[in-house]
Amino acid sequence: MTLTKDGALDAPLPPIGHSLFIALDTQSGDYVRATLASGDVPVDLRLVDADGKSLRQLLTYSTGKGEFQFIAPAGAIALKLDRASTDFIPYPVHDNALAGQGEEGAASATFQLSIINQVEPARQVAGPEGYHSPMIAGIANDIAAGNGTDGFWHDVKTAGSPIIERGVTAPGTVLMTFVYRGASRNVRLFGAPSGNHEYLQQLAKSDIWFKSFTVPDSTRLSYQLAPDVPDLPGSPRDRRIAILSTAQMDPLNQHPWPETGADRFNTQSTVTLENAPTQPGVLAGEKNAAIGQGTLTRHMLTSEILHNQREAFIYLPPDFDAQNPDNILLFAFDARTYLGKIQTQAILDNLIGTGQLPPVVAIFLANPDADARARELPANPTFADAMAQEFLPWATTQTGITANPARTIIAGSSYGGLAAVTVALRHPQVFGNALSMSGSFWWHPANSPADRQEYVASQVVENPVVPVRIFLGAGLFETGHSGVGGIIDTNRHLRDVLRARNYDVQYREYAGGHDHFVWRGVLGDGLLALFGKDAP
Repeated sequence: MTLTKDGALDAPLPPIGHSLFIALDTQSGDYVRATLASGDVPVDLRLVDADGKSLRQLLTYSTGKGEFQFIAPAGAIALKLDRASTDFIPYPVHDNALAGQGEEGAASATFQLSIINQVEPARQVAGPEGYHSPMIAGIANDIAAGNGTDGFWHDVKTAGSPIIERGVTAPGTVLMTFVYRGASRNVRLFGAPSGNHEYLQQLAKSDIWFKSFTVPDSTRLSYQLAPDVPDLPGSPRDRRIAILSTAQMDPLNQHPWPETGADRFNTQSTVTLENAPTQPGVLAGEKNAAIGQGTLTRHMLTSEILHNQREAFIYLPPDFDAQNPDNILLFAFDARTYLGKIQTQAILDNLIGTGQLPPVVAIFLANPDADARARELPANPTFADAMAQEFLPWATTQTGITANPARTIIAGSSYGGLAAVTVALRHPQVFGNALSMSGSFWWHPANSPADRQEYVASQVVENPVVPVRIFLGAGLFETGHSGVGGIIDTNRHLRDVLRARNYDVQYREYAGGHDHFVWRGVLGDGLLALFGKDAP
């Protein structure tokens, strides 16, 4: 089976345990952007060479329509398509989702694979500049004197990247310089402290590309470097998305995350400076053997209100007692991310096991697909009603606990943080607590008037106060870009509006960005602020 340039395929999915290989018509250096739709069936997609060796994991446990990008290497390549498993979760999962179902329906499922854009190198162009760092200034002088860069790269490799220079900026800050060796046309920084996808500058036509930032000495962040990103014809969004085709871990960084990433494209590089706050429940070393491990089960949850179906995972704490009045009921969005990348189960195990939190029953809700996420989570009253009228009753039936709004939390990040607050405000009789991590409070319905660009803040002002406690966390690097308001500014504004209306709101800022590596800590902070042993 072959997929041609700008082509599309509509074919049956491979049976469970079998792989489907789809040959691609590409030349070395082609930028490829494509989508794979598989309906309700989760699939994995990899880029492989002519021998079937994996070059890059493109999609993991994808349902609905997933999008991916890559730069084609030399030689024959293909896409390897498989039915997915729950291997993305680093814990045992008892699967109740297929109970009573045969494999006939699954075997007849189909997929649609479409090339959105394929751009050859000749139609790709480049980018801009910037400069200041004592170390970069030193190597610039060396290059001007006719010397090479090997000594510079040896020093960077020994110390690790990015370069951290102290004492050259204001007290409480450091100079952080990201570097890359040997790109042909450009390098972009995905996860920059500026909140944008910054271009690195090439130093005097050498093999050094760099970009410096002054940051707080409490900074924690994850990032990737993207060499030779194609500057495509098309919209600004098309050009912005193209960074994902080459974004990869920094080869000179000594702190990859996760340490067992599928490949360099699916691994972040991280920085944790000396005054970065601790992340409650996140262990740096091995798990304490004395701490018990909760159980996780997988289910399929159907919504009559939303007319769709989604995965739901239930976490029960160690020694679970459904009648314990201290139980907390936690709902979290983006299940795969919060179970896989953020490892919420381990965070809960650790906080409960050390006595910092009471027992927590957690319900992790997946998105049916990316389109559904963008439709359901941003202040959607129908989704809020489904949460209150369907998802919460289902959770209590499955677990046997009695829901208490004062001990029920909704948590999420980005659109999920927006949803956590808006669902709780609409149904305070059910959800008495909201935990928002970098909530997208810049969001507003289409065609909103100029004076109502922050929808949630305006709703708080106009509606009666309800009994909801709220934790807001936001990153200092989450500034606005591309005409969209900044998360840090809109979170500060919402905090002020909530306080003016006498809401019980707790607010914290972090020297970080829109970043799962940061949200691991915000999650623990929020849970402890709302229900920790020292909580008010």
